[in-house]
Amino acid sequence: MAWIDFLEEVKNDHPNSPALLEQESGRSLNYQELWYEVNGLAAYLKENGVKKGDTVAFLKSNCLAHITLFLACAKLGAIFIPLNFKLADGEITEIIQRVSPKILIGTGELRLQIAGPIKYRRLEEINSTPLKDYPTTKSTLDDPLLILFTSGTTGSPKGVLFHGRMLFENQYQTCENWRLLPTDKTLVETPFFHTGGYNVLCLPLMSIGGCSIIAQKFDNDNVYNTISDFQISVYFAVPTMFQMIAEDERFAKSHFDSIRFFISGGAYCPQELIEAYQKKGHSFKQGFGLTEVGPNCFLLEESDAITKLGSIGRPMPHSKVELIKEDGGHAGLNEVGELLIRGSHLCGGYYNEPSLFQESLLGGFFRTGDLAYYDEDGFYFIVGRKKDMFISGGENVYPAEVEKKILTHEKISEAVVVAVEDEKWGEVGFAFIRSEVPLDKNELRAYLNPLLSRYKHPHFVSNIINFPLLASGKVDRKSLHSMAREHAIRMKAVNLENQFLLREAY
Repeated sequence: MAWIDFLEEVKNDHPNSPALLEQESGRSLNYQELWYEVNGLAAYLKENGVKKGDTVAFLKSNCLAHITLFLACAKLGAIFIPLNFKLADGEITEIIQRVSPKILIGTGELRLQIAGPIKYRRLEEINSTPLKDYPTTKSTLDDPLLILFTSGTTGSPKGVLFHGRMLFENQYQTCENWRLLPTDKTLVETPFFHTGGYNVLCLPLMSIGGCSIIAQKFDNDNVYNTISDFQISVYFAVPTMFQMIAEDERFAKSHFDSIRFFISGGAYCPQELIEAYQKKGHSFKQGFGLTEVGPNCFLLEESDAITKLGSIGRPMPHSKVELIKEDGGHAGLNEVGELLIRGSHLCGGYYNEPSLFQESLLGGFFRTGDLAYYDEDGFYFIVGRKKDMFISGGENVYPAEVEKKILTHEKISEAVVVAVEDEKWGEVGFAFIRSEVPLDKNELRAYLNPLLSRYKHPHFVSNIINFPLLASGKVDRKSLHSMAREHAIRMKAVNLENQFLLREAY
């Protein structure tokens, strides 16, 4: 059995159902047309020397070809690599040199300076005559079919190998546990070089005959127009995107009548933001995952969004979970430990870096690097990243815990806490906040007094207008850490330790 076999099944069951619509061109495909086009592309790739195990790289913003080329590669057993088009030319070149693609596909002229010969094909010139049938290369569910590179915020980007079993398990469990329907439509704005683009809703819906509308990027106007014009029924975004939608003047008047539920993931979602959507009568589910184990490992139902505020929910049936303390023992009720996950949705490793992947495993479980605890009802709560945790005066401080308490302030819409060095305490917190009115350290600490132990309180506060973001929409903590360190050094140099209010915008 090969993973790509699902496409023929859904084509037979839903031949005339809309599968994909590309907003940039207006081009659409039903499942019968998608089947023919994928076969034609597979034939084209084979004629150009692509065979099982080869890599094919693609460099373009979100478009329909991210799906059709990927599926065509899967028919051949080749490995598809959607490149991060937001990287600098040098960074893209480095990745291309690492993966040595049989073919690089893009648009326009190739401007990258790549050592050695490379077969470059322009997308607009690819001749892919639709075919009714094309033999699938024999492959198993354990064969790698997709490589997505991590963001590299803590080091060099790692190429995560997605095998067919991982893709299938995510499709099935997402449809089953989120109760997706063949009639569902979604808008895909998250980039395909991150796991959310393919795996949150697009591929799961494709496995049951649903429809995905592909946008080049996130845009508030497009969200409002597309939900209304195409009757979008399920919509995924990261909290920053939901915040931008809610801050739009149209939010108060929009009813989103076609929406069955919204899905938030990628970061903590503030209570006020959840309530803003719930007041409009909309379900607001939350999920949790990561590239190496897929994006859908936990599920927080809408009914628990407030009563279990801050939770990532309970593990989905396919996710086996453990919490391991620093001493190697298992964390008990309400004890913090590193979150470990295993299951058939665990990736096949890191491309050409097997030893690095083995270092990420413990007894067959993947070490996520997230610190978490579970409560008496089995709900899990993330308190921070293992590498983000800092020690202040001998006490462990988890930034995510502090951020959640800061976000209960009615004037604060976003908050991120990072650590900076301190001569007295070793490390202290530096809070970046986005607030309706500027708040200084004393005001914020006075608010936090009944909510957090004093050693967890930020020693610095910066009011900023916009947070730096990664391409995935998540906050770029690495950039904020650099900003915090520079500010702390500058303030110390001019002896302004107690004049902490920073009003400059990032």
